[in-house]
Amino acid sequence: MNRRRYLKLAGTLGASFAGCIGTGSEDGGTTTATTSATSEPAPETDAKTPIHADYETTEVQVRSPDGELLGSVTAAIADTSELRYLGLSDTESLPEDRGMLFIYESVADRTFVMREMDFAIDIVYADDQGRITRIHHAPAPAPDEDGENQRYPGRGQYVLEVGYEWTSERGISEGDVLAFDLDG
Repeated sequence: MNRRRYLKLAGTLGASFAGCIGTGSEDGGTTTATTSATSEPAPETDAKTPIHADYETTEVQVRSPDGELLGSVTAAIADTSELRYLGLSDTESLPEDRGMLFIYESVADRTFVMREMDFAIDIVYADDQGRITRIHHAPAPAPDEDGENQRYPGRGQYVLEVGYEWTSERGISEGDVLAFDLDG
């Protein structure tokens, strides 16, 4: 995949698009959601060791179909099989202004699970134009669960994982659009 390509939204937005959350295989197999957020304030991070320091990042904006900005996050980019599989499972917490963007080669049916997650998240699927096709509010696994049985299906080329209820708090729904620039 060429990470440096742009996805252009048709219409008035004039921005590049991406999608949502998850990890997994290119063939639409099971993906693992590995991030969540709590209602507690996010812990401060050391400027020398930012969250997902080894990942490239992009700003992901969510806009209504008429272009109104509904919310934005700085998202770590998971665009390889290894990064998508790990996802947010190795993350202790997720500040409100952060997320993870899973990028696939094409639109497909995918299923994300909460494998080894310590917190709840929203999982947002988007098609090849960035249009949101499905949103899940995924609670954290119980203390005696590994999260493997918490399955969240959707169809998309992009998946954005953000803090739990982040989409509800901003009035984000199916049909809204993810916009981002892969060139930074």
